[in-house]
Amino acid sequence: MPTDWIMGLLGGLMIGLAGAVFLLGNGRVMGASGILGGLVDGSGRGNARERLWFLAGVLVTPLLFIPLIGRGETHASTNVIVLIAAGLLVGIGTRVANGCTSGHGVCGISRLSLRGIVATVFYIGAGGLTVALMRHVLGVI
Repeated sequence: MPTDWIMGLLGGLMIGLAGAVFLLGNGRVMGASGILGGLVDGSGRGNARERLWFLAGVLVTPLLFIPLIGRGETHASTNVIVLIAAGLLVGIGTRVANGCTSGHGVCGISRLSLRGIVATVFYIGAGGLTVALMRHVLGVI
C-alpha cells in the first residue's frame, strides 16, 4: 500500500479520535473554524483557554511527527498570492457555512446530521470544481 494512503488513514483516524474526545470531554462538536472564529469575534471568551489549547494542539502535533516520518510533500502552488487567496476564501466559506471539514465533515456525518452531510457534499463539490477550473482552465495551479 502506498505510503500516502497509510498517512491519510492515520491522519483520518487521529482527526476522528480528536473529534470523539472533544465531544465526550466537552459535550460539543469539534469544529476548528468555530473554535478559531469564537476567539476572533469574541464569542468564545468564556472558554478561550480551552480554544487556545485546542489550536496549539493542531499546530504542535504535526511537528511532533516530523522526527518519526519526516516532512510530507505538498503539491500546493508556490504562488504566494494564490495560497493567501485560497486561505481567505476557505475562511470565508467556513463562516458562511457555519462550519468546516472537522465540524460538518467529520463530526456532522458521524452523527448522521443532515446539515453536516449536505454541507459536506457542497463544499467537496465546490472544491473539486475550483481545482478543475483553476488547474485546467485558468492554469493558476
